[in-house]
Amino acid sequence: MNRIDRLTAILIHLQSKRVVKAQELADRFGLSLRTIYRDIRALEEAGVPIGAEAGIGYFLTGYQLPPVMFSNAEASALLIGGKILAQMTDESIRTPYESALFKIKAVLSRTEKDHLDELAGQIEIIKPMQPRPYSEQLLYAIQGALVRGHRLTIDYRAGYSDTQTQRTIEPIGLCHYGVGWHLIAYCRLRHDYRDFRVDRIEQLTELTEPFSRQSRLSLQDYLNRLTQEQDLQEVVIVFSRDMARFAQDQRYEFGFVSEEETPDGVRMTFLTQCPKSLGRWLLMYGRSVCIESPSSMRSIMQHFIQDITGHYL
Repeated sequence: MNRIDRLTAILIHLQSKRVVKAQELADRFGLSLRTIYRDIRALEEAGVPIGAEAGIGYFLTGYQLPPVMFSNAEASALLIGGKILAQMTDESIRTPYESALFKIKAVLSRTEKDHLDELAGQIEIIKPMQPRPYSEQLLYAIQGALVRGHRLTIDYRAGYSDTQTQRTIEPIGLCHYGVGWHLIAYCRLRHDYRDFRVDRIEQLTELTEPFSRQSRLSLQDYLNRLTQEQDLQEVVIVFSRDMARFAQDQRYEFGFVSEEETPDGVRMTFLTQCPKSLGRWLLMYGRSVCIESPSSMRSIMQHFIQDITGHYL
C-alpha cells in the first residue's frame, strides 16, 4: 500500500470510531508507532482536524469524508460476508445486514453493480447443521445486553441431562465455533463463567440492572484462560503417504500442530484434550496409521478394537 492510500485508509479508520489508539493503527497497517505519528501529522498538515488526548487516542473533530467508492474486491468481500451471515445468524442479524448492503450497493458504480450481480449467482454457502432451532431475535437481544452491560435471565436446557434451569447471568461475549453460537457469561447460580449454547436458550429476558464490567473477565481474557487451563496431551502419529492426503482437512478438528516427512510416511503431531475423540477418528484409517506416542493412545485404540470385535463376532 502506497502512502497516499494508507493516509486515506487511516482517515477512514478514524472516522469509523470515536477514538482510535495509535497502536491500533500500527497493528492494522503493520507499521511502527513512529510512522503512524508521522502519518497523523501529515493529515493534520493537509487540514484534517484531528484531536488527540494523551493515553486515550486520536479522534476527528467535526470532519466527515464524502461517500467512499468501493473497489471490486471490497464489494465482493461484502457480498460473500452477506452470504455467510445469511447461513450462520438469525433474522435479527440477516435483515439489518441486507438493508445495509442495499445502501452500499446504491453508491456503487454501474460496473461494480454489474460485477456483484454476476457474482451473486455463482457463490453459495452451504448452511451448517443447526442442532436445534432458536428464536429469530436472540442474537440481537444478546448483543444489546452486551453493549449495555445488563444482566440476563435465561431458561436454559442442558444438553447432557435435558433438564431446564433458570439462570441469571452476566454476559461477556458471543463466540461462534463448532456448529453454532455460544454465549459466554458469568453464571450467578454456579458462581463461575459458563459457555451457554444459544440454541439451548429457551427464553431470554434482559434485566435493567447493570453489572460491573471491571469485576468480570473480558471475552478475550476468558478465551486465553480457557486455553491455558486445558490439559492438552501430545500425540504423534505416522500416516502412510497414500492416506496422509485424506487427513489434510479433518486433522485440524483434532488438534493438529505439525507434520514432517519420514521414510515410512508422514509424521503428524497433535495436541488434544480428548484422546478418545482422536482415536475414533483414527479408526477409519485402519492399518494406514501407526501411533508412535504415547503408549496410552495405543491402549485406547486397542480398547476400541476389542469393543468392535466383540460387537460383531
